[in-house]
Amino acid sequence: MVMMQTMKHFANTEKDFGKGSVAANILRLAIPMTLAQLINVLYNVVDRVYIGHIPGTSTDALTGVGLALPVITVITAFANLFGMGGAPLFSIARGAKEPEKAQKIMGNSFSMLLLSGVVLSLACYLARRPLLYLFGASDITYPYANAYITLYLLGTLFVMISLGMNYFINAQGFGITGMLTVSIGAVLNLLLDPLFIFVFHMGVRGAALATIISQGASALWVLRFLTGPKAFLRLTAKSMTLSLPLIKEITALGLSGFVMAVTNGAVQIICNATLQRYGGDLYVGIMTVINSVREVVTIPVTGLSNGAQPVMSFNYGAKKYGRVRSAIKLTTVFSIVFTLFVWALIFFFPHLFIRPFSNEPELLREGVPAMHLYFFGIFLMALQFSGQSTFVALGKSKQAVFFSLLRKAIIVIPLTLCLPAVGGLGVNGVFLAEPISNLIGGAACFTTMMATVWRRLKDEANTP
Repeated sequence: MVMMQTMKHFANTEKDFGKGSVAANILRLAIPMTLAQLINVLYNVVDRVYIGHIPGTSTDALTGVGLALPVITVITAFANLFGMGGAPLFSIARGAKEPEKAQKIMGNSFSMLLLSGVVLSLACYLARRPLLYLFGASDITYPYANAYITLYLLGTLFVMISLGMNYFINAQGFGITGMLTVSIGAVLNLLLDPLFIFVFHMGVRGAALATIISQGASALWVLRFLTGPKAFLRLTAKSMTLSLPLIKEITALGLSGFVMAVTNGAVQIICNATLQRYGGDLYVGIMTVINSVREVVTIPVTGLSNGAQPVMSFNYGAKKYGRVRSAIKLTTVFSIVFTLFVWALIFFFPHLFIRPFSNEPELLREGVPAMHLYFFGIFLMALQFSGQSTFVALGKSKQAVFFSLLRKAIIVIPLTLCLPAVGGLGVNGVFLAEPISNLIGGAACFTTMMATVWRRLKDEANTP
C-alpha cells in the first residue's frame, strides 16, 4: 500500500520539485512555512507580551521568563538536530527515487527525537536551579524563571515532535499542512494565555501551562498526518527501528542547525550573565525584548530559507544543478532586500518594537539605544542564512557546522565577554558583539559558499 502511494506521489507533478518554476516551488512551501514560523514564534513571544503587562511585577516576571530562554533554545536545538538533519536526507532520497530509504530516515529521526526529549526534560529539571542562576538570575527573578521552566519542561516531548517532525511534512510538499501544525497550537496559546494568566491569576505558571497544552495539540496533529492516508510516505513502527549508519548521517547533517541553536543558547547565557554584571536586571529584561524582536523580524528570511531547502535537496538528488543555483539566487536576493527593510524600520521606529512588551519608561529609555546597536547592519545576517541553508540542503555537513560555530561560538561569545571592559563600553559592548559577528561570520560563510558550492554547481550544470 505504501509503495503504491509512493509511486502515485512521484507521478504527481505538483509535489515534484524538479518540474515547474523554481521560484513557484519555493514560494509554495515558503509562504505557508513563513506563516507557520510566525505563528510558532507566538508560542513564546505572546507569553512575554502578556507577562510584560502583569500589574506590579511586569519587568521582573519578563526578565525571569527571559532567563528560561536558553533552556528552551537547547530543546529546540535537539529538535533541529534530528528534524533538520533528517529532512534534507529524506528529500534527497525522494529526488533519487529511493522511497524506502526516505521512510527509514523519517522513522529514525522520530525515534531519536523521542529519546533525546526524555533525557532533556529530566536533566534540565534536576539541574534547573544552578542553571538559572548561571544564566543570570537574581534572587528577585529566580522564582519567576523557576515557575515557568518547571512547567514548560513537562511538554518537552510535545515540542520535539511538533517541531522536529513537521520538517517531514514540509519535505513532502505539504506546506499548508505544515503551517496548520503550528497554527493550531498558536491559536490555542493565544486564547489560553490571558485566561490562565489574568483570569485564573496563575502568572508565569499560566503562560507555561498554556504553552504545554498548545504544543500537545500541535504534536497530535503532526502524528495524525504522518501516520494517516494523506502522507505519501508514512511514519511506521518498522521505520523507527534504529539504524546506526542512518543516525550518523542524520546527526552529521543536523549538527549545523543544532550547533546554531546551542550556540544561540550559549550566547543568551553569556549575554544575560554579562548584562547582569554590568547593568542588572533591567538590561537582562531589555535583552529578552531584543531576542523576541529578533525572532519575529527574521521569520521571513528563515521561512524562505527553509522553503528553499527541500527544493534544493530534491533537485540536487535529481542532478538538476541549474535549478539548485536558481534557488540559491532567489534566497539570497530576497534575504538581503528584506533585512535592509527591517533595519530601516528598527532604526527609525524602535518604540514600535519595544512597546508591545513593556510600557515602563526606564526600559523604553534604555532599550532604544541598545536595539540600535544590536540590529546595526542586520542585512549581513542574511548572508549567513543563505550560505548556511545551501550547505545544509546539499548535505555539506562539515561546512554547515563550521560556519555555525564561527559566528556564534568563535566570534560572539568572546566579544560579549571582552568588549564591555574595552574603553568603558559596559552593556553597549554586549550589544555591539552581534553586528560585528554578522559582518565577519556572514561574509565568510557566503563567500565560501559562492567559491565552492556555486562554482561547482555551475560546472556540473554545463557538463553534458
